[in-house]
Amino acid sequence: MKFARKWLPAFLMLAAIFFGQTRALAAGDASHGEQLYQGCQDCHSLDTNDVGPKHRGVFGRKAGSVPDYSYSAALKSSGITWTDNTLDQWLTNPQKFVPGSEMFYHLDSAQDRADVIEYLKQRAK
Repeated sequence: MKFARKWLPAFLMLAAIFFGQTRALAAGDASHGEQLYQGCQDCHSLDTNDVGPKHRGVFGRKAGSVPDYSYSAALKSSGITWTDNTLDQWLTNPQKFVPGSEMFYHLDSAQDRADVIEYLKQRAK
């Protein structure tokens, strides 16, 4: 029993890591991400607000903060800052990540998400 008490915390921490409590993002391919981004352009562009907000400067920007775009109350109050991880979660399932947000489009493939994110990192500076 003494052995179990000593090693239990370390075991639980390793189990949490192993079973996905931390997310490792795939390496992105910006050229494939650019192709995929064409599907996003029904609502978004890099430099102009449309149905969705512009993406120029998205990395490091607080969600809901482009001054000339009308965001949902849910996104404006989310407190999210756009990073690799938050964009991956958003593109996985925006409605689950920010309930009440207006975006429904998602990417099922982790690699596709990584590719779009890499494209945005390189092109949306």
